[in-house]
Formats: sequence, C-alpha cells, structure tokens
Amino acid sequence: MLSVETPARTELGRFFEVSARQFATDQPVPEMFSAAVDAEWHLLLNDPEYAAFCAEHAGRLVNHVENTGFGRVSWVDAYEEMFGPLPEVWFTDADGVLNEQALTRYRETGEVWAEWDCTPLPSDDVVPPTAG
Repeated sequence: MLSVETPARTELGRFFEVSARQFATDQPVPEMFSAAVDAEWHLLLNDPEYAAFCAEHAGRLVNHVENTGFGRVSWVDAYEEMFGPLPEVWFTDADGVLNEQALTRYRETGEVWAEWDCTPLPSDDVVPPTAG
C-alpha cells in the first residue's frame, strides 16, 4: 500500500501529469531537477502500487531513466498552467534543505535553471484506470 501523501508525493503526481501532457504534445521530455521529489520517485519505483500511481497521474506506466544535464527546465510553464507556481519542495534536496537562492531566482524570473540526472520515459504499457 502506498504511504501517506507528502508534499514530494503530491508533486511527483503533478510531475507525472505534466509529463503525460508533454509526451502527448511532442514537447521536450521533462527534467527531474528536485532531489526531494526524485527521492520520492525512487521510493515508489519498488512499491507494488507504483503502476496504480502512474495510471492515476499519467494514464500509463512511467519509466525512470538516467539523463544528466543542466539548463533551463522546459516544463515550468506547463506546470504553472495546470497547478500554479512551483512550491518549495521543488527547490529542496533529499535531506529537506531548501535552496533559497534557487527558489528566489525562480520567484523573480519565472524560470528554473538547474541540474538533473533523470527524466521520465513513457512506457508503451497503458495501465487501465482503477475503479473507485
């Protein structure tokens, strides 16, 4: 059973929703730049309920692939259209330490420039929606 909803879990679901939109419209593959949200993703990868989480938020399984890079994060505008401004958890490391400089830069410019080491990749396996 999936653990309790946390800010990182909520944001991972939103990231999958943005990712599904990006995939469907042939936009760039979204970059996972948050260590806190990525840590939650790693926890879920081995959870038996991962497929259900993917189905709920992306309509299909979402693979986790290594893909390192640095630059402007491409999906921020899509996220803001769907959910509003990025919350602080996106600027938090896996130990819960907030990068205030990065958060301030985002709030002042509306852009995120960051490093990342993984991205989602859609699976060809469509997961049927769960009842309930």
